Amino acid sequence: MPDLSALTALSSALSSAVAGAMPALVSVQSHRSRASGFVWKPGLIVTADEALADDGEIALVFADGTSKPATIAGRDHTTDIALLRFEAAGVPSGVAPVTLATEVPALGSLAVIVAADHGTPTAALAMVSKSAGRWRSMRGGEIDTRIELDGRLRHSQQGGLALNAAGQAIGMPVLGPRRTLVIPAATIVRVASRLETHGRIARGYLGAGLQQVEYADGVGAMVMSVDKAGPAATAGLRQGDVITTFNKESFSGVRTMLRALGPESIGAVVEVAALRGGEPMTLSLVIGERPER
Repeated sequence: MPDLSALTALSSALSSAVAGAMPALVSVQSHRSRASGFVWKPGLIVTADEALADDGEIALVFADGTSKPATIAGRDHTTDIALLRFEAAGVPSGVAPVTLATEVPALGSLAVIVAADHGTPTAALAMVSKSAGRWRSMRGGEIDTRIELDGRLRHSQQGGLALNAAGQAIGMPVLGPRRTLVIPAATIVRVASRLETHGRIARGYLGAGLQQVEYADGVGAMVMSVDKAGPAATAGLRQGDVITTFNKESFSGVRTMLRALGPESIGAVVEVAALRGGEPMTLSLVIGERPER
């Protein structure tokens, strides 16, 4: 008979890793949406923002079936992180915050996705198919590490935990465009800490509606509207101006420009080159903070 001791040892190790993460997992039910979440701190749950309904009541379901109401402490669409607050008193025994590890998983290493479905823990095995450096999401959020898994992710598994083979929680699995992404621990800690304190993540703001257009020398961004109290108006931009370079870089798309307006951009002075009636001009614009809606 073949020696299956190595496979048995691996199976036992993975099972132990899942068991160690289970006390932190909860189901998150909002309107008709169901996702997973994990206890980050006493009274605070981290979950996937994309999987959270925009309105309505939120309920947390623990492994023993206990249900508790939760409120939104803060959410950041750009990094897909939401923070929920609940009354920590009266939670089932054994429920404990998870310890997030900042270790970056190696390409080709095993990962285990642990989540909750109606309070019942679930697990799925995957492989790290990409492990790279920092990147920006399509919505402009700064993610510390690009981690992709080869396994499929069900909607209810979003907001759970991704574990490495040692059982350490390396991040939160979410649905990306045609792939499973992991929001790494470093990003979760950075964003969730800000949400706990301020309830939101500040973003840069130009105060102008832009549309990509072609002009004689290439592609630019036409100013379609201007907030009278915004940075663009203060800098002197007007409706109909065509931005050709932003911060001394050639225009490469409206989305790319807006994605660069992260928290660190607020207060920065950028040089804007534009055309007004076909005549070139240069303005200095101070990036503001996007107002709350």
